[in-house]
Order: sequence, then C-alpha cells, then structure tokens
Amino acid sequence: MTVPTDHDRLFKELLENYFVKFMELFFKEASYFIDFSHLKFLSQEVFTDVTVGEKRAIDILVETKLKDEKQVILVHVESQSYVQKEFAERMFIYFSRLYEKYRCKVLPITVFSYDKMNDEPDTFELGFSFLDVLKFNFYKLELRKLNWREFIKSNNPVAAALLSKMGYRKEEKVQVKLEFLRMLTRLKLDPARAELIGGFFHSYLKLNQQEEEQFEQEVRRLGKKEAEIIMQITTPWHEKGRMEGKLEGQLALVLRQLKKRFGEVPEDIEKLIKSLNTDKLEEVGEALFDINNIDELRKMLH
Repeated sequence: MTVPTDHDRLFKELLENYFVKFMELFFKEASYFIDFSHLKFLSQEVFTDVTVGEKRAIDILVETKLKDEKQVILVHVESQSYVQKEFAERMFIYFSRLYEKYRCKVLPITVFSYDKMNDEPDTFELGFSFLDVLKFNFYKLELRKLNWREFIKSNNPVAAALLSKMGYRKEEKVQVKLEFLRMLTRLKLDPARAELIGGFFHSYLKLNQQEEEQFEQEVRRLGKKEAEIIMQITTPWHEKGRMEGKLEGQLALVLRQLKKRFGEVPEDIEKLIKSLNTDKLEEVGEALFDINNIDELRKMLH
C-alpha cells in the first residue's frame, strides 16, 4: 500500500537541521542581519480558528536575534504543499497571533512546495478608498519556479534536497536524480545527514522502472570512480526505486488487462488494486483470466 508523503514532517526535519543553510541560500539579505549564533526552535504553536471551526498549527518557529541588537525576534516558516485561496490572509492571522503572544518582531516566510505553477501573493491588504489600514508582507519561495540546473553546482545541502521540488520537465527526472547524487558525493555528509537529505529528495522524485534502467545507463557513462561512489551511496534508495518502479509497471498492466476484459473498471475496484503490494498484484494478474466478472474480482480483493 502506498503511504502518503508527510510533507510537514519532511520540511520540518530539513529546516530544523539546516535552518541557517536554508536562509543563506534563499534569503541572503535577511541572513546578513540575523545573528545565527542565537537559535532556538520553539514548540509548535496551535491556533484555533473559530470562524471555520479548525485548529491550525504553524510549521517552524525560530527564536533568534538581529546582529548588534539585544531584543529577540521570531522567524516563522510555513511550508504550503497545496493551493489555498486565502493563504495570504492565514499568514497574517498567524503573524498577528504570534505578535500578540510574544510582542516582538516576526519575520514571516512561506515555502510553496506544490507541483503546480501558480502566482502566489506575498501581501495581505485591508483598507478603504479613503484610508489604507494594513499592508502585510511576507517572504515567499515558490520552489516550482526555480530552475534546478542553477543549483547543481551549489555546496548547500538544502539545495540538493530541494532539487526534487524545483522546476524540471518530466524527461529530465533521470538527469535531476543523477545530478543530485553527484552533489551528495561532493558534500561528503555524515551518514545521518546524508540519509536526511537523500530521504527528502527521494520522497518527491521517484523513477519508474524504465527511468531506473535509464538511470543505470547514465551512471555507467560516468568515470569508474565516480560511478562506484554514486552506486554505493544510492543503493538503499535505488533498490527502493526499482521496487516502486516494478510495482507501478505491474499496476498499469493489471489495470489495462481489466479494462480489456470488463470495460471500464469501477472506482472502488481501481482504488483497491492501487493499494495492493507487489505479491498481491502478481496474484491478481495470474488469476485475472479465471475471473468471470467484476463481482468475483471484488470478492478476491476483500
């Protein structure tokens, strides 16, 4: 069964381990003024939105200081993995709640990480024709609008991890993975940090079986030493990718065979089939031509 990606957890782990690198990579001006020797990650803030009857938790909240200033400031980073119509308003509400509680300067940042190309606002305004009451601004980072090729020479581990969420064409997936692994070998991270960066990358960029075979061909074209290092560090993720690619191929084949036999496949049947593991898919594929109708298949799947 496919486990949904836990976007909040992945981004939280990445930013808590590489907050300074993240800021230096994407927000250089702010980084120049922030004193990173004073960093404290605060516990997650949960706010109740009575207007819609929901509780909302902010993603990352960091206490720090500006250089040559005694007062603390807060940096709030929100990772947004889906399009939300009133998101800018939500950022303002978070800001106002944080200011109400802590009474200090708050630097708000949003990382838009969904795959759709979208023009997101970075301002929330309130006012009248006769009076501008409020103009709230926040930093925004729209990952899909970044060209992945502009980051492959970077020695920043955050750039390596986020290659998988940047803008690339479908036919570039194999090359993106290859360049990511070349970055990882160059970074020479300790095993725990390499696992964190690699795990993040591979949670978002997955190759099918055909792409995995193409990846192997590309690695063989590299120099022997570089190819050996890449295959050594990528083996766990590579094997996982091959298994996922195999599963994807089996799933497509079973669904095609079902459509040929019975026409359109009911939505509940397709959902059940997509939740099967490799062994169960093979079992269904082998039994497919002994099944006379959809009801028999449904009983087999339950």
